[in-house]
Amino acid sequence: MIHILQSQPTPEQINDMLKEYDTMIKIVVDIRQRILAGGGEMHSDCEAVLLDNGSEQDDLWGANWYPDGQRVEFESLINIRPRLGNRSILIQSEELRQKVESVTREVFGGAA
Repeated sequence: MIHILQSQPTPEQINDMLKEYDTMIKIVVDIRQRILAGGGEMHSDCEAVLLDNGSEQDDLWGANWYPDGQRVEFESLINIRPRLGNRSILIQSEELRQKVESVTREVFGGAA
């Protein structure tokens, strides 16, 4: 199940988002609105939910959240955006990685 979050999720929401992958949650962060969508099988599922919620494509970046280690991994196929200078599944810009990590830690920090 995919949840849109702007504050720390409940334990039930964490369990919902961990259903696809036991140790990792696929997330897409809206760096302008400072919200994220988490859960589901693919980053594109989270991306679609945020787009339906009014987010702009250029503001959305994919990552993975590992609750046990409180770790962010900046890999997603949706990050391949040559038009925006990102030609890899990894977020190449340090500034963008910091924004994605900041929102992710605001939402998930301390939640396990």
